[in-house]
Amino acid sequence: MRIETIHYDSANGWSLPGFPEMDSDSTLALVFGSAKGIEGNVPLEELFTAYPRAHILGCSTAGEIFGTTISDDSLAVAVCRFGHTALRSTCVPIETAADSFTVGERIANELAAPDLRGVLVLSDGTNVNGSELVRGLNSVLPANVVTTGGLAGDGDRFQKTWVIDHRNAMSNRVSAVGFYGDHVVLGHGSKGGWDIFGPERLVTRSMGNVLFEIDGQPALDLYKKYLGDLATGLPANALLFPLSLRRGGGETARLVRTILSIDEKAGSMTFAGDIPQGSLVQFMRANFDRLVDGAMEAAQLAKKSREQAGQILAIAISCVGRRLVLGDRAEEEVEAVAEVLPENTRVIGFYSYGELSPYANGRCELHNQTMTLTTLSET
Repeated sequence: MRIETIHYDSANGWSLPGFPEMDSDSTLALVFGSAKGIEGNVPLEELFTAYPRAHILGCSTAGEIFGTTISDDSLAVAVCRFGHTALRSTCVPIETAADSFTVGERIANELAAPDLRGVLVLSDGTNVNGSELVRGLNSVLPANVVTTGGLAGDGDRFQKTWVIDHRNAMSNRVSAVGFYGDHVVLGHGSKGGWDIFGPERLVTRSMGNVLFEIDGQPALDLYKKYLGDLATGLPANALLFPLSLRRGGGETARLVRTILSIDEKAGSMTFAGDIPQGSLVQFMRANFDRLVDGAMEAAQLAKKSREQAGQILAIAISCVGRRLVLGDRAEEEVEAVAEVLPENTRVIGFYSYGELSPYANGRCELHNQTMTLTTLSET
């Protein structure tokens, strides 16, 4: 397996004088870039032209990760040519968030095969219910298939995201690539680092990913009470105070949910994933050092999940909320990841509106406000 990473920005152009000659049916090109100005994007067209046979997956971001640096309005690219692994890719339209389960189910059916070992998913970030998308994937894919990925970003604007569909950058799409055979090695890890505060509260009315009431009170009113003066900056400021979700019934595993939009008239909030009625939630706030430690722990999990040799590609998907909280310290979390992973690892990724990964082991889950890593290599 050969891996090359390339960066583009308007000031410096491409970081390499030419595209590596790696085009083949077993080549995967990943590209993460700005949500703005994608129409007629010449660098993207140059990439597509350089790799006519490759499987190309990509999406818009809330910041591009390239090695240990974070940038905006750029392209972070990884080109991987596998030696012994077959690839199959697909892209499915998603008209509304209500279609999320069906879309996940369809993608899984299109990629399913006895020798499928892993699936990497990139989804529209504003027009999807991430929980239902994952549930659709899990309804078809066996538990031994590692499923990871993320929801596309649009900075802190939450207006429009894109995903690459057959070499076009388009909204309302979910794409995926499957990895086949016994030579591919996939690792994964996902950690947060937020602090929980306040009492645990009961979700008394919700519908899918729309939350109406907590403890019998309008959810948006209660949220505004906690945010205080920051409430004027909703929904973006909600990234600073996500919700911790526990499904109840004695379950101890916690997921994190981030707000995508609010409805003042209904007093409701729409999240990136489901908030089931009867579940238990608590407010969360940032702890700078623990966010960086969480990124390091995610890298340790990914490193331990499978023994890897040769070149390794690490795909880092971190939530936009983490970047907003960390501010100028955001690069510390990608530096922490690089310190843990083997020296022969290339890192690219993006800041997202949601992360897809198993909680620890087992089935994929939707996460928010985590650093999630997927590592790829071959034996």
